[in-house]
Amino acid sequence: MALTQRLDLRQSQTLVMTPQLQQAIKLLQMSNQELGEFVEKEVEQNPLLERDGEPAEGGDAGPLAEHIATEPENLAHGSSPSTPAGEPAPLTGDMSGKEVESAPESGEDVWAQDGYNSEESFAPSHSGSFDDEFSAAQNVADRPGLRDHLLGQIQVDLIDPAERLIASALIELLDEAGYLPADLDLVRTQLGSSKEQFEAVIGKLQSFDPPGIFARSLKECLALQLREKDRLDPAMQALLDHLDLLARREREKLMKVCGVDAEDLASMINEIRALDPKPAQAFTSDVAVPITADVLLKPLPGGGWQVELNSENLPRVLANERYYAKVQASARTKTDKDYLSERWQQANWLVKALHQRATTILKVASEIVRQQDKFFVHGVQHLKPLILRDIAAAVEMHESTVSRVTQHKYISTPRGLFELKYFFTTALSRNDSGESVSSESVRDRIRDLVSGETVKEVLSDDRITEILRGEGIDIARRTVAKYREAMSIGSSAQRRRALKD
Repeated sequence: MALTQRLDLRQSQTLVMTPQLQQAIKLLQMSNQELGEFVEKEVEQNPLLERDGEPAEGGDAGPLAEHIATEPENLAHGSSPSTPAGEPAPLTGDMSGKEVESAPESGEDVWAQDGYNSEESFAPSHSGSFDDEFSAAQNVADRPGLRDHLLGQIQVDLIDPAERLIASALIELLDEAGYLPADLDLVRTQLGSSKEQFEAVIGKLQSFDPPGIFARSLKECLALQLREKDRLDPAMQALLDHLDLLARREREKLMKVCGVDAEDLASMINEIRALDPKPAQAFTSDVAVPITADVLLKPLPGGGWQVELNSENLPRVLANERYYAKVQASARTKTDKDYLSERWQQANWLVKALHQRATTILKVASEIVRQQDKFFVHGVQHLKPLILRDIAAAVEMHESTVSRVTQHKYISTPRGLFELKYFFTTALSRNDSGESVSSESVRDRIRDLVSGETVKEVLSDDRITEILRGEGIDIARRTVAKYREAMSIGSSAQRRRALKD
């Protein structure tokens, strides 16, 4: 058969992810802190974007906010109009067969146009005052950092410039606990130092305050602190050499290794426990960022739940149409007009993307609350087995979308603060033909059984399995062991030794 060339015309449909769609997906999985940083950067780069409530570039912010709020088409292409006056706002969902309280209308709140409340906040009661929190934060901020604390000691105790250089390099290698890496050969080679000089500098640094700093292992850290107290005798050194036996509470072997009796061993263990395994943490000046809820859950007086977004975490940005019209009229060159057009499209897209993100989070959270209603009413024992597919089918979204929505998103409930992913657990079947139970509820039951143990009655994994099967939960012994280890619960022998102590 002869080979010939031919020109054909074919028509097909393909799904292409545009850059804006890719960015919208990234926005969906961002935490509230990451989203705030992203929006702040966009506002700085785009002159047509402004924070809601800030003065507008083109004049008074009041008329501008009112103009934008009453004309949703100026916010984002394709956005739905606000709820007509006199009609109730759409419900956020059906929680346990009862209506959820709808959000109040707000003429200047672009988040209130789709029926969810962004103004009323819900948070647990707080007994402390603002002055107390400010004072505590100020004290932490004023505390000297570890690096400055060590550099000051270097200037006093080390005279040789070469030793100071080595010491300064080693400070930068300390981890959060104050430990050096175990392997320092590469650093020593880069500094061009001999092994004797390098070890001598480390030895001098290990005498610095706080005791135990610049150690290369837990054993060395504890030894430095004991040497500081003049308590590093041969028996104590033997105990440090066998910390694994101490962790397993094998006291008989420890007494034999250290050559001491039970009373001396107990005294030595108490000394070890009084030491600080992480000496650098007392000097850290970093204040942990608290987790704030993205979704708030409130019980309604007549039963059911009200689900709403936390207004404190919602970035409020507006596309300034008045300023855009003003600067567009003064644009003369094609470059200026193209720049303004691009920025206007970007501003509209961002407002629309933030609006869609908030709506999606609220929709998924409402469905989770509806399906896990028994958990919020009765507790963890009633947590229902749930997978992403169940929520995706109910809200008519893809599983990957639900996965992104629940990533790094938290809900504040009367039972505490939970990540949305917490409510997705695997199912364990029941041997009494009842409904499946959540693996999280089984873990909680195992935790309860262990917490009720006494010295005379410590439950083995086999015994826990028998109890759970007696309660109708079909579970294997190896599954019990896996759950126990995941919760950092020791074996029955380790728990028995701990109860005796």
